[in-house]
Amino acid sequence: MNQAPTTPVAHPTFAEALSVWARIGVLSFGGPAGQIALMHRVLVEERRWLDERQYLSALNFCMLLPGPEAMQLATYAGWRLHGVGGGLAAGLLFVLPGAALILVLGLLYASFGKLPVAEALFVGIKAAVLAIIIEALLRVAKRALRSRADWLVAGAAFAALFLFAVPFPLIVAAALLIGYLTSGGPAQDVEAAAAPPPSVSHLATLRTAAIWLAVWLVPLGLVVAAFGHDHVLSQLAWFYSKLAVVTFGGAYAVLSYMAQQVVEGYRWLTPGEMLDALGLAETTPGPLILVTEFVGVLAAARHGGGPPMLMGVLGALVTLWATFAPCFLWIFAGAPYIERLTHEPRLSGALRAVTAAVVGVILNLTLWFALHVLFADVATVTAGWLRLSVPTLATFQPALAGLALIAALVLFVLKRGILATLAVTAAAGLILAYAA
Repeated sequence: MNQAPTTPVAHPTFAEALSVWARIGVLSFGGPAGQIALMHRVLVEERRWLDERQYLSALNFCMLLPGPEAMQLATYAGWRLHGVGGGLAAGLLFVLPGAALILVLGLLYASFGKLPVAEALFVGIKAAVLAIIIEALLRVAKRALRSRADWLVAGAAFAALFLFAVPFPLIVAAALLIGYLTSGGPAQDVEAAAAPPPSVSHLATLRTAAIWLAVWLVPLGLVVAAFGHDHVLSQLAWFYSKLAVVTFGGAYAVLSYMAQQVVEGYRWLTPGEMLDALGLAETTPGPLILVTEFVGVLAAARHGGGPPMLMGVLGALVTLWATFAPCFLWIFAGAPYIERLTHEPRLSGALRAVTAAVVGVILNLTLWFALHVLFADVATVTAGWLRLSVPTLATFQPALAGLALIAALVLFVLKRGILATLAVTAAAGLILAYAA
């Protein structure tokens, strides 16, 4: 079967790359699955700035890190093209459009409560995101599952997540071990074997890590010194810095713990407000972990002891810094080692197994998202070792199913692209809401 070449054919200027990072940031709906697919389409298929091997190797590496893997993948791509400046540009532009929108919506929510117009728009966007994620699943699976062993690993990863709620780090560890133990011969990637990567200075790595550790922690330390340990801004700095180092598996892996702490531990939000926060984060661009910013806005606006709008902005800034500054530390310290990993036969086999497991993870996210889009109520049912997400059939939402079909028609049949799909379904959602 003939496949289109994916070898990079051009090295963009910084200005050209900047416009692409901005476009990706604005269109990065759909959580990690949709964002990974979007970047693959833009960076590998359209622009050819990365080839297939480079993209999947970076994706594997980012899946092993704490924090939002899609944002870290964008940061790595920017770093590979233009060094630290490129990584900063790509990572920041991936986050900032969604962060700005969440800030505005959070401040409005803190002042007025729910916003019907925004909710109507986001209903249509949510339906489009379902079609985008399905497309992502098909694209990634087509390229990542190349052998029977790959299919078995992907199926096992999906079953472990969907049927047994096995923690994501255990799935990654198992895939790494399986891939490591079943590899060991000469590298299968001829291109990789022919061009061994340059050595990496461990001293330079330590220096990079020290610099970015200071960038992360020093400003937050100044917040604690200025406001005191018990102030809500200091609590936000500590809580989200702690989350930044334990969120293996992306936002989905930590949302339940975070929601419990925010609602029951700190009592910053009510359960209903936490659900609203999750809904906004799922239907706005940027990493799903931006739900932390919405929480930060509301917590600081209500408990900051100063003007609510000012405190809300400060809460957003502290939360964003604590959440995303560590991502630059992980990438800038670890990125130089990615190419070396792919040239070690056993390590390359381990990462290939992780790639296959990622397909199972995306399938699980796709099914999880589909259930929550199409049904208003989805319960978690436990039976022995099984832990299933079971929808209440009576809560099926035909309007959202119709919007999802429209999105699939625009995306798969008319092939109009992500922006057109989002625009059509957002407008349709608005019309449905006000026609009812």
